[in-house]
Amino acid sequence: MRIGELARRTGVPVPTIKYYLREGLLPAGERTSPNQVQYADAHVRRLKLIRAMLEVGGLSIVAARDVLAEVDSPARSVHGMLGAAQSAVTRIATVRGTDEERQKAEREVSELVRRHGWSAKPENPGWRALVQIVMTYRDLERGDLLDLLDGYAEAAGGLATAELAALAKVPSVDGKVESAVLGTVLGDTAMAALRRIAQEDASHRIQRRPHSA
Repeated sequence: MRIGELARRTGVPVPTIKYYLREGLLPAGERTSPNQVQYADAHVRRLKLIRAMLEVGGLSIVAARDVLAEVDSPARSVHGMLGAAQSAVTRIATVRGTDEERQKAEREVSELVRRHGWSAKPENPGWRALVQIVMTYRDLERGDLLDLLDGYAEAAGGLATAELAALAKVPSVDGKVESAVLGTVLGDTAMAALRRIAQEDASHRIQRRPHSA
């Protein structure tokens, strides 16, 4: 198909498709003449994946390009894709603090990981982000919020197990790689959305409770 048909089938405007081509998100089509390029169904699928990451997952062009580079790598693996997707969706802010405060936060995160029996390394982007969160809670003197982390961890552990079990059922390597990307990028967005819905429900339930005499 030509680029116009590709645009019609995906709903992505031609100028946007050309932008994705320039940025390296979308592979080039097959040039059949000096002025004509043909695109295949694989380009339709890639464009849908790009839109999902950018528009729903909220990734930047740079982050999406990094993830897609891993997708296209000959040495790709599902484990590697999970790492690339995690790095893309994890925002790690720089929090001011002393070395002592950072080391204390590192120890707290390490202990949390140990309590839940997880096999993970401090290089994990989630680990580093959690250290920053712990430092911020401490700086704001909100130890009560730190008490919620074990509950978050229990929910996250169950979810991760379910996600990997679903991933194992995908038959093809391509499907597993795509699932790893979508499960991480869109999964974060889905969990944030579900949490907001659940918070509204929990708030209504608390408000409906009869006041004790």
